[in-house]
Amino acid sequence: MSEYPHGDPGGNAARDVAPMYAAAGFGRRLTPGARPVLLVIDLSVGFCTPTVTIGSNLDAVVAVTAGLLDTARAARVPIAFTTIAVEPEQPPLWLTKAPALADLAEGSLNVEIDPRLARRDDEPLFTKQGASALWGTDLDYWLTSIEADTVIVCGATTSGCVRATVVDLMQRDLVTLVVGAAVGDRDPAVHAASLADIDAKYADVIDIADAVRVLTGDG
Repeated sequence: MSEYPHGDPGGNAARDVAPMYAAAGFGRRLTPGARPVLLVIDLSVGFCTPTVTIGSNLDAVVAVTAGLLDTARAARVPIAFTTIAVEPEQPPLWLTKAPALADLAEGSLNVEIDPRLARRDDEPLFTKQGASALWGTDLDYWLTSIEADTVIVCGATTSGCVRATVVDLMQRDLVTLVVGAAVGDRDPAVHAASLADIDAKYADVIDIADAVRVLTGDG
């Protein structure tokens, strides 16, 4: 796997910190295990619709993720999805900081998974009110129950729920691989800087071909 297979992951910001990270020994590569899962984080209608306040254009991310889902299904790799659903009667403190989360009201169309991903009934959906997919959900239990040792991550947003989830997965001692082309954010610079930092400290940022190899057991 190349150091930054998804392209320059932070522009000037990444180049500025790269020597410091290298000198500190950050960025060593992980070895995928034999029991991967594909985790799709928050690619809901609300996040994937630019006209929704909290949304943005994630068409390219959705397209790449849809391809990886096809590969995972063909290889019988377990798949899970997450979505944020805010309870209007008990709004989290996060809503005070980010009021656009109100777009993701429980029961609304916005919390449903983007139909282009064609989620199947046997692919669990974990509903959350926090950034990390492991906080307040049964995702951790599910990963343990299927003896997962590697998590391939797609979704949104790179700087928010993707990053929070990746940090928690690392703390669970799970090899975490973030597909650079299958995650997205509202701002390209924030997205790129987040990928650079994730790649240095918490996960391997990989390209689509490497993700396919892990899903199919070919590498």
